[in-house]
Amino acid sequence: MNRIELVEKIASAHELSKAEAARILETVTGSIVAAVKKGDAVQLIGFGTFKQVARAARTGFNPQAGAAIKIAAQKVPKFVPGAAFKAAVDPKAAKRKADKAAAKPAKPAAKKARK
Repeated sequence: MNRIELVEKIASAHELSKAEAARILETVTGSIVAAVKKGDAVQLIGFGTFKQVARAARTGFNPQAGAAIKIAAQKVPKFVPGAAFKAAVDPKAAKRKADKAAAKPAKPAAKKARK
């Protein structure tokens, strides 16, 4: 799905014009970009979290020149999908995770402090 298809989907689902739907989509994406650019995380419960992460400087390899190169540290955007999103994409994995959590024994109660 591309941007135009998403605008059409929003417009038809909410009885809006395509222009109005495009403005809404631009407001949403623009707000997410502005917040992440500022360093804030944007958390949409059930969907996921958009955040900024720092990537450390590292040494890379240029295969054309056959030489090692230095890659500077940088800030990059990151999206972490939420549990509901993951479950919608792969229900079998979500079921395995739930079964594993249910099979895990409960932690024993903390021992009482001695006098």
